Amino acid sequence: MKRRVLDEICGPNDIHRIDPADYRQLAKEIRRRLVDTVSETGGHLSASLGVVELTMALHLTLTFPEDKLVWDVGHQSYVHKILTGRDDYMPSLRQFGGISGFPDVRESECDAFCVGHASTSVSAALGLAKARDLRGGDELIFAVLGDGALSGGMAYEAMNNAVEAKTGMVIVLNDNKMSIAQNVGGMSNYLGQIRANRRYRDLKDRVEEALDRIPTVGVPLAKQIRKTKDSLKHLLLPGMLFEDMGLTYIGPIDGHDIWTMKEAFEAAASMKDETVLVHVVTKKGKGYRPAEEKPDLFHGIGAFDRFTGEPYEDASKAPATYTDVFSEWMVNRGSDHPDMVSVCAAMPDGTGVSAFAEKYPDRAFDVGIAEEHAVTFSAGMAAGGLRPVVSIYSTFLQRAYDQILHDVCNAAYPVIFAIDRSGIVGHDGRTHQGIFDLAYLLPMPGMTVISPMDGDEMIEAFDYALEKCDGPVAIRYPRGEAFWYDDEREPFELGKAEVLKTGKEVVIFAVGDMVKTALEVREALEPEMIRITVVNMRFVKPFDETLVKELASKHTVVVTMEDGVKKGGFGECVASILQSEGVNPKGFMTVALPDEFIPHGSTEELRRAYHVDADSVAGNIREIYRKVR
Repeated sequence: MKRRVLDEICGPNDIHRIDPADYRQLAKEIRRRLVDTVSETGGHLSASLGVVELTMALHLTLTFPEDKLVWDVGHQSYVHKILTGRDDYMPSLRQFGGISGFPDVRESECDAFCVGHASTSVSAALGLAKARDLRGGDELIFAVLGDGALSGGMAYEAMNNAVEAKTGMVIVLNDNKMSIAQNVGGMSNYLGQIRANRRYRDLKDRVEEALDRIPTVGVPLAKQIRKTKDSLKHLLLPGMLFEDMGLTYIGPIDGHDIWTMKEAFEAAASMKDETVLVHVVTKKGKGYRPAEEKPDLFHGIGAFDRFTGEPYEDASKAPATYTDVFSEWMVNRGSDHPDMVSVCAAMPDGTGVSAFAEKYPDRAFDVGIAEEHAVTFSAGMAAGGLRPVVSIYSTFLQRAYDQILHDVCNAAYPVIFAIDRSGIVGHDGRTHQGIFDLAYLLPMPGMTVISPMDGDEMIEAFDYALEKCDGPVAIRYPRGEAFWYDDEREPFELGKAEVLKTGKEVVIFAVGDMVKTALEVREALEPEMIRITVVNMRFVKPFDETLVKELASKHTVVVTMEDGVKKGGFGECVASILQSEGVNPKGFMTVALPDEFIPHGSTEELRRAYHVDADSVAGNIREIYRKVR
């Protein structure tokens, strides 16, 4: 039986004991492991396949956990997990109770920093480098920046500060799609390899120092050489943007050549007082043809057939999602509202605006991973008379909190926020759960917050925001299949809730996705003669205070249900109103998520674990009702 090289990787730094002749075989086995794992668990495959050799070169340069490696976003970290001894745990990737799909300091001391959002690695690495300097340490600090993260302004803020900080750290730019990679050729690679060679750098420095010591002519001659050299670099080197910022640039180099990268990383690490950017060029999906041909599809994918690369679930036959409903609404309303424009932040497919962009390309703007800019850019367009619809996942919109408050709400601009992936989203875990949006949106003056209960109401909510609202509106909706309620509905009016079912003992005021759960709770308790009134709140701000006070005073138990954190959420708003008005039901219960980060797992597992599923809520209502009746 053929020896498996990957079996020799049982813990951090075991790669240092691998025979260099086996590196290619190890890379092949890691790719096979990635495909086998992600085909079962789902995950971010393309980026990880593209950084196999890059991660091997980094691990051959660094010693873990003493040295620190900070990943950006974390989509690229699967190989790092394998090389630090977590290969046996890969079948549990992104599963409830298993290992995370992102670097996590709770999971391994070889993960230097918790990440999940883009453009943060340089800032975190610079902080680690400064901490090292103040402690008198000597560990190496590397940050891997890639997967589009350079479209985020935070990366440039950090690089600018790194130059001023004058501390030794290395930024690895993993370039797998930028046009700069397509424009380089043999000369640029040759120059990159020369500049990565420490002997060349030492020789260049010695020549310039020697010229500086020659009286009269030496200094002017050295200056002229430097000036000429810099002019040539502007013509020949694609890294002059970084050089002009004050960074030392090495590259571009082949991101699948382990030896060249190792030499570059060692040279960069030897520059103790400089921030060095090593530019490596990789291919997304490398080594697995379906991912090479469709890297975007395999960027984040569910379970699939590893032999064909075909997803097990046919998206064309899947039930309509809330994202699909929004996408169709955008296209349908686009023709009637020529002032409507779409703004997204690097997620046109994920947020459902690709179809609008295809039909109305001049009115669709993808600003990259730059949520802060997306919001203020939209505020500017609103100030200019347009009606921007900003589609951003709930977890990513957190990054633009100040821009929403300061640039949109302050002037009451009519910007519509389409907040996808609200509530528990599942397998991406702590950094991606959309559970904080109500808590950060509700305090904003002038902001209208709508949480529709089903697909039809979602359309009504967007129509209302577009045609009847002259200020900012946030419409939040969950990931996954849209719910459709069959019974007759009350007219959609500002700040008005609707009573879906009537009872006598218990009233549930439910928000958005939790209305469906509330209806299931009512059905479960009906045989026990616990009769429940179910109210669809629709508007979370302003909410129907009159109806809430009226029904709360008529029922024994009052329950609020929301798919967000309890602190600062809807339930606390209801409790505050009832207390101020002197309405004191015998029982009061808030169904919401606790003051903590929610880990990864399926949405069903997480709802059960945090007692916000129908069975858990029904059990808790049964218990509190029996105590107070």
